[in-house]
Amino acid sequence: MTEFEHINDTIKSQILQQIHRQSPLVHCMTNDVVQTFTANVLLALGCSPAMVIEPEEAEQFAAMANSLLINVGTLTADRQHAMQRAVHSANSAGTPWVLDPVAVGALTFRTRFCHELLALKPAAIRGNASEIMALAGASLGGRGVDSQNSTDDALPAAQSLAKQVDTIIAISGEIDYITDGARTMAIEGGDILMTRVVGTGCALSAVVAASCALSGDRLQHVATACALMKQAGKTATQHCRGTGSFIPEFLDALYQLNQ
Repeated sequence: MTEFEHINDTIKSQILQQIHRQSPLVHCMTNDVVQTFTANVLLALGCSPAMVIEPEEAEQFAAMANSLLINVGTLTADRQHAMQRAVHSANSAGTPWVLDPVAVGALTFRTRFCHELLALKPAAIRGNASEIMALAGASLGGRGVDSQNSTDDALPAAQSLAKQVDTIIAISGEIDYITDGARTMAIEGGDILMTRVVGTGCALSAVVAASCALSGDRLQHVATACALMKQAGKTATQHCRGTGSFIPEFLDALYQLNQ
């Protein structure tokens, strides 16, 4: 049976302060639907977001940034080329990068591309249960961005893939699991309303990328990214009236964490 570690409030506060002090510059090659929300989430936590997508600039900027996010939500052939150049540049510069395998398993083009990216050694991978299982070859994926599996279902595949690729994998769901294959952390909290608005998962991947820019225990850093988002989601749900007011309440809750 897997023994789970947990993030205590002291560690979470220390890592949040580290994020705020360093203000990591996060190069977000993310999908068109969530760019503004992702940028606002990073800004609320004290990070510096940048969305650079043109291939030549993406290659140049990835070496300048503190971390890189590759999100395949609105993948195109041109964007694939830009992402490849950015990842190679990041690796050459020693910049950690994070993969968000949106809808992998359900669609062939992105599935093939994400499997190719595994060989380029992401610092972390963040996805829902079905995406992680498909990436590990344990299922055919979910229904687009919607998971058809629980995080408990995906945990064995995530642990195996983490060891194989030598990375950190974060599975998002009712309970988030973060694993390097040997150690596993469990994060509870959040609210179902977080799945009823666009972009919370994609924004989480950007926060994971920001956390990977920090020195220290990367597993704890990624777990803290998940914990902060869940904490803000729970707080926002207590104050909002529905999905329309959830997003501003969520951003306020993230910002208040820094206070």
